[in-house]
Amino acid sequence: MSDLITDLKATIRDIPDFPKPGIVFKDITPILSDANLFKRTIRHFARVYQDREITAIVGMESRGFLFGAPLALELGVPFIPARKPGKLPYEVVAFEYELEYGTNRLEMHIDAVGAGDNVLIIDDLLATGGTAAATVKLIEKLGAQVAGCAFAVELTFLDGRKQLGTIPVESLVLY
Repeated sequence: MSDLITDLKATIRDIPDFPKPGIVFKDITPILSDANLFKRTIRHFARVYQDREITAIVGMESRGFLFGAPLALELGVPFIPARKPGKLPYEVVAFEYELEYGTNRLEMHIDAVGAGDNVLIIDDLLATGGTAAATVKLIEKLGAQVAGCAFAVELTFLDGRKQLGTIPVESLVLY
């Protein structure tokens, strides 16, 4: 795995002052441009979760979709999108959560998961943990269990894991 982490670190691009001054954005798009590295990343997560009886993968809009859909295919389970308001066409359940300035909201279809489901949440990056924690609440609101959260990148200095309580977290690259 250390080769994978080394390759990911060498590929992730730093974009200074994006989206605002003082932020160094960790750009994962070069991973997506390298088919072999992207495949190795997805297969790593598949190996980690293959024996954990995962019944669905939930990815948060939008970069969580990029990792979640191929992982769901690899594990042979459904992919469920957690979306911004107004993007899903069917009846939804929603969870509103606090941001540093204001609020945000995530939605999922009411029949996306339910009792007996063991769900893995995946996203590209764990920062403050607010979006991941909101996704946990959505899944639990629908009666399902969260098996864990997986991220390609984690910004450890923002302590996002704290928002996830006792839920197991798997992050590949730590900054």
